[in-house]
Amino acid sequence: MSAPVSVIPSAPPPAPEPAPFRVSAAQAGLIASNFLMWGGFFAVIPLVTVHFSGPTAGGGLGWSAASVGLVLGLRQLTQQGLTVFGGAWSDRLGPKPLILAGCLLRTAGFAWMGFADSLGVLLAAAVLAGVGGGLFDAPKSAAITQVTREEHRTRMFSLTSLSGNAGMVTGPLIGAALLGLGFRSAALAAASVYLLAALVLAVTLPHLRPQRGAGRSLDGLRVAALDTRFRRFTLVLIGYFILSTQINVAVTLKAIALAGTGATGPLYGLSAGMAVVLQYPLLRAVERYLPTRTALVVAVALVGLSLGLMSVATTFPALLACVALYSLGTMTVYPTQQTLTARFAPPALIGSYFGFSAISLGVGGAVGSVLGGALVDTGAQLGFPALPWVTLAAIGVFTALGLRWALRGLDEAPTDAA
Repeated sequence: MSAPVSVIPSAPPPAPEPAPFRVSAAQAGLIASNFLMWGGFFAVIPLVTVHFSGPTAGGGLGWSAASVGLVLGLRQLTQQGLTVFGGAWSDRLGPKPLILAGCLLRTAGFAWMGFADSLGVLLAAAVLAGVGGGLFDAPKSAAITQVTREEHRTRMFSLTSLSGNAGMVTGPLIGAALLGLGFRSAALAAASVYLLAALVLAVTLPHLRPQRGAGRSLDGLRVAALDTRFRRFTLVLIGYFILSTQINVAVTLKAIALAGTGATGPLYGLSAGMAVVLQYPLLRAVERYLPTRTALVVAVALVGLSLGLMSVATTFPALLACVALYSLGTMTVYPTQQTLTARFAPPALIGSYFGFSAISLGVGGAVGSVLGGALVDTGAQLGFPALPWVTLAAIGVFTALGLRWALRGLDEAPTDAA
């Protein structure tokens, strides 16, 4: 008998290399339009307070700060409330018609603000602008998801976030320059920017047809609300948005206390400038070394830590160092949170899931605005100025732990609805 022949198993074929990330025309249009939208928004919204509440000696109308606060709050409430439904409608109609309609309504709302001469007219214009934002907000995220391969979504959301931060930097500068020509000129210019964004998307974004299984108009919201893990994820994120709004509340109040009213320029410039320069390379490094869910948990913990460290910041440069740490966390959260929302969502209900996720921003932003100011006042009354920062750091710890729990097993198993 001949000796048995040993067979050496052949090595398995190498795994295919992932397709390189190249920005398509649709993706480029979404990035460019996002820059225009954020730039147009920040070109006019900060000027609303300056124009309507500013002293008459300086060219303002001298309205009460409370009345202008009502205007801005109503716009925010209108936009966030409608965003929930805008996402569901995009599942039925496709995101493009809603984004274009939203841009046109925002154009009309901002233009109308330029002609407002009474509180009632300004409130109506703000509501119209808020309706426009509610129509394009979630559908824009859904469109980004649909035109981007799953493995590239974190990068794409990072690029759109970067373009938005660039708009936040340039918008106020353009608005301040136009204010010399009058608030009406600034409002009309901001309105025209949204018209330009609509034209860009009309040319570059294809009509993304609804996928099978979308169901009736609000069925997707019901599915998202009944998705146990996604509901937990959304509710836990309220804690993060309580923290993220503090750049406009507690952090700004501390900056003014340390360096006067001129501190707001360096404060916002550092935050937005870091995002423009560092966000994309930071996300490339994060996605190379950390799973997306881990990156989100770490980023939220970093935001909480940075706010806690502000309790010992006794100089403005020290506060700016804490803000830099805070910005590293916030610039990581947005693209990872958006990527995970898309991962939770069934393909036919992407818009509904993004719409439902707006609840965390709406509730967290509202609670954070009230809580931040109340904590600062209470800390001053008790002689314990560290109170807001200790409380916010604790919220950061509990939110990070909550996210770790809510995202447990997401990468290994599909979402289960209950």
